[in-house]
Amino acid sequence: MTPVGATDPGSSTPTGPAHSDLVRAARGLPVSRTPVWFMRQAGRSLPEYRALRAGTAMLEACQDPDLVTEITLQPVRRHGVDAAILFSDIVLPLVVSGVDIEIKPGIGPVVAQPVRTVADVDALPPLEPQRLAFLETAVRRLVAELGPTPLIGFAGAPFTLATYLIEGGPSKEHARTKAFMYAEPQAWTRLLDRLAVSAATFLRAQVDAGASVVQLFDSWAGVLSAADYAERVLPHSRAVFDGLGDRDVPRIHFGVGTGELLALIGDAGADVVGVDWRVPLDEAARRVGPQRSLQGNLDPAVLLADRATVDREVRRVVEQGRAARGHVFNLGHGVLPDTDPGVLSHVVELVHELSGR
Repeated sequence: MTPVGATDPGSSTPTGPAHSDLVRAARGLPVSRTPVWFMRQAGRSLPEYRALRAGTAMLEACQDPDLVTEITLQPVRRHGVDAAILFSDIVLPLVVSGVDIEIKPGIGPVVAQPVRTVADVDALPPLEPQRLAFLETAVRRLVAELGPTPLIGFAGAPFTLATYLIEGGPSKEHARTKAFMYAEPQAWTRLLDRLAVSAATFLRAQVDAGASVVQLFDSWAGVLSAADYAERVLPHSRAVFDGLGDRDVPRIHFGVGTGELLALIGDAGADVVGVDWRVPLDEAARRVGPQRSLQGNLDPAVLLADRATVDREVRRVVEQGRAARGHVFNLGHGVLPDTDPGVLSHVVELVHELSGR
């Protein structure tokens, strides 16, 4: 295996994750072909994942370096994607801190004691870096196994984590969250400040162990108006990225339903703005501007359609992505559980074929 940052024998071309097409696209540099990876590529759509995780709870698996390593590598082996993303969960930093959260099948994260008062905010335990030894072990193993393929580290953004804490679990309206945000502005700021510190701690551990890229998931930011996002959320997302200090890794920022927030999401400190399927990439490039790359944005449901439809939509996304400073091909959200793994592998091959020099 070629060591990270080394060059191939007889070649002056640098290799290693820092010189991968993913990192170059994120920085707006020329690439040999459009890099591809899929949100939720490691997980429930793969039979080998279901077999490996049988009998092991999600949050338990996320804290087992052996399982994290193998599950993260599975889609890289099967699909030939251009990046691995760490197998984890956005609520994991809270769980490691000591917050009582259970991921219930068919429901999602459920918080035993939701945050509803100022006292609840102040009672949240901090994330101590020494609790992340399992994470650092997994990342180091993955970097060694992946060689020149970059590993993406990730964390949940403060707003999205706040929604789970306040609602007590998944929500469609996020009414309690927004009511708390409006009625308790000081407590809201303290809560998101704490969550930003936790997310930055979680990301730093991954980068320091060898992750080449990070992604901040603000899954539910799309429920906010642009004004509320700019005033009450953006500063805290920026604090997460600022918490990386001078660590020179590209930063991806993604949310669902964030078409009206794309420019603001970039302003939070992203090198790459993730786009869901609702906004075409050429229009997203106009909204974001030429200073940032884009990631996305095939509708995950397209992968359940016939092959001709898949091919047509992949071609459209690749073509529209040419309007951006750089383009990382992805879905507009995560891989759906019923997706045929063979279709994902086909999409990788097609994107590479369409974009290769």
